[in-house]
Amino acid sequence: MVVLAFGALSGLSVVLFTWLSERALELFQLAWNRSVWLPLFWTPVCTGLIVWATRRWAPGAAGSGIPQVMAALHPDVPCDSRGLFISMRLALAKMGLTACGLMAGLSQGREGPSVQIAAGVMHSARRWLPAGSAVSHHGLLIAGGSAGIAAAFNTPLGGIMFAIEELSRRPEQRSNGLIMAAIVLAGLMGISVYGNSTYFGVIRVQPVTWTLLLPALLVVLCCGLLGGLFARLLTASLSGRSNDRFTRWRTQYPVRFAVGCGLAIAAIGLASQGSTFGSGYAHTKALLDGQSSPSPFYVLLKFLATWITTWSGAPGGIFAPSLAIGGALGGDVAQLTGHLDTPTLIALGMAGFLAAVTQAPMTAFIIVMEMVDGHNLVLVLMTCAMLSSGISRLISRPLYASLAEVQLQRIPSFLAPVRQKKSLPANDRKA
Repeated sequence: MVVLAFGALSGLSVVLFTWLSERALELFQLAWNRSVWLPLFWTPVCTGLIVWATRRWAPGAAGSGIPQVMAALHPDVPCDSRGLFISMRLALAKMGLTACGLMAGLSQGREGPSVQIAAGVMHSARRWLPAGSAVSHHGLLIAGGSAGIAAAFNTPLGGIMFAIEELSRRPEQRSNGLIMAAIVLAGLMGISVYGNSTYFGVIRVQPVTWTLLLPALLVVLCCGLLGGLFARLLTASLSGRSNDRFTRWRTQYPVRFAVGCGLAIAAIGLASQGSTFGSGYAHTKALLDGQSSPSPFYVLLKFLATWITTWSGAPGGIFAPSLAIGGALGGDVAQLTGHLDTPTLIALGMAGFLAAVTQAPMTAFIIVMEMVDGHNLVLVLMTCAMLSSGISRLISRPLYASLAEVQLQRIPSFLAPVRQKKSLPANDRKA
């Protein structure tokens, strides 16, 4: 009863976070409509304040939130150190700071933060469980993190697959019926509030024929290459291991760097006529509904805006922007090849790019399938996600696993070996 109650509570916390994020984005759109030049001042100032507040009061809330949950799941992390990555305090901070980022017009999503928020709520159930309970810290974290995906996307199956593919490390956790029940219950909380509707509505697709083969292969290739490059770029930018001028500036003057990032995001937003601001949900839905035609520069501009937003250090996720980039990429391929079934290629692009960035193809294809009610495209979506993820693996290591290693360095016991390795001579390090 405790686990199920907190499963419902974690789902409701994501529902509240969703409402808060949508209101924040509406406020930015209202301000943007009144003055198109306002972001040149508003976005840099807000970005600097968000990063300053994050570093001062909630450093564990920075970034997506998924690497923090994965770091908390590491078997060698002491119990008293898990508060660096997940807690109720961090969950509340994540909600407020991410909403502020959307109100600033940053190119970010709420799905990754939902994982950390729900995990923080779910993990707090531990204090209410009886002594000797079979439900472990790891089980609660997996249930909470996956419940965040289920409730954010309104996709319970996607949440379960996220638990299996990204968070689970022990076979017995993968078959824990109580944990799976908590995930589904959290997803049902979203359905109970927003209704049993899909994230992007129901798309109308034509029967799959051999004419789709060439455009689909082109989507796979583009998504795999661009998604792998995106993941590698984020890993290099956030690890802080390079010694270039921007990395040194980010390390020495993080708030000033964030202000500079905010200014770049505002300039990109103006160049795109406002389409790169926010999560990209409205742009993707308009493409799927046929209410908007693909823009030749949207993919590049959204790619840059999302990378710079993440690099700034502000709390926020990349799931929704990745879906927007992939959907626009599929629309561009449809326009280039003249294929008539544009919605299918947009859905393939969404699944392919998300799979390439996260290297979690099963999660990506199930999420997209449930989001667009694309059950007629199951095999095509799955193939696209698997191939795109395979191409991405040739370019980049798994993104979230790499960023989880960076998070672990906040613990002294994990940081000591890194310092020792750096102090060795070059030949010894190579050996």
